[in-house]
Amino acid sequence: MSAGVRVTTLFGPEHGIRGDAAAGNDVAAGTDPRTNLPVFSLYRKESKRFTENMLRDVDVVVYDMADVGARFYTYITTLLYTVEDCGRTHVPLVVLDRVNPLGGAVIEGCALAADCHSFIGDYDLPIRYGLTAGEFAMMVNAERRCGCDLTVVPVAGWRRHQLHCDTGLPWIPPSPALQHFENALLYPGTCLLEGVNVSEGRGTADPFLLIGAPYIDGERLAEHMNSLSLPGVAFIPAHFTPAERKYAGVACSGVKILLTDAHACFSVTVGVRLLDAIRSLWPSDFAFLPPGQEFDRPALDLLSGNDRLRRGQSAHEWLGEAQADCAAFAKRCLPYHLNGGD
Repeated sequence: MSAGVRVTTLFGPEHGIRGDAAAGNDVAAGTDPRTNLPVFSLYRKESKRFTENMLRDVDVVVYDMADVGARFYTYITTLLYTVEDCGRTHVPLVVLDRVNPLGGAVIEGCALAADCHSFIGDYDLPIRYGLTAGEFAMMVNAERRCGCDLTVVPVAGWRRHQLHCDTGLPWIPPSPALQHFENALLYPGTCLLEGVNVSEGRGTADPFLLIGAPYIDGERLAEHMNSLSLPGVAFIPAHFTPAERKYAGVACSGVKILLTDAHACFSVTVGVRLLDAIRSLWPSDFAFLPPGQEFDRPALDLLSGNDRLRRGQSAHEWLGEAQADCAAFAKRCLPYHLNGGD
């Protein structure tokens, strides 16, 4: 704007244009108080899409957002719809690319099954997919033949092995629950617990690092998880009371995840192993959550990408099948790597 570009419209994804709206809350349309520009919502109950009216005064759409690098973090679905809708309406799209904070070398998790598509996963990706937003936009445009007039301004100086903690860049929270890099790194795994009756730490100071429930024995869970010798993490007993979401105002026991080596941490493995352990140690208390108001499938299916964990598949079997999905995806995405090398 200071360079003389006439910005006519702002578009708010989940969490709003300033990243401060709570997860799952509708983003309201209106006028931005700082710029006096109109704000259109891309996260409203009736639709998450652009309309012709939203793009009426727009010559070019510019996507400039810090993403997390997990399939169910909804900014990536908003970008998917942006590529498709810009292609449909013939409005050029410029993606100002940014570092993937989880790096571009590690791919984790199962691919997305055809019957598990939703707004928290609407493209066939592993959970941790190792692409920047610009690379993903290029993949979508090519694979779905969107015909979008797409320009990606690539990241400068980034290598694919680098996590956010290696870049020297400040961490700017992309949403309220991801205040620190450590929360974001564990998010692709421990967010799976949103689909069961276990607190994933929302409503505490350490979402996705604090895991627990009223029925869990934190000392026993920590001992079990440490016995697995998962690389890059350790577990200590934790006691906490969430201020909101699951078990709001109820004392919970569980574990806090300590990050000991960010590069060695495979967060999806951590999350699946935690889920498996809690299900095995407290089978009479553990439960899967039913479908919510917005989706017609159980949340764990949508988050994990299939129904196999919910139907009793062990963590070992699920993670083994995920390896094949990741290997296939690594080959599939190679043509869209922009820069950064290995």
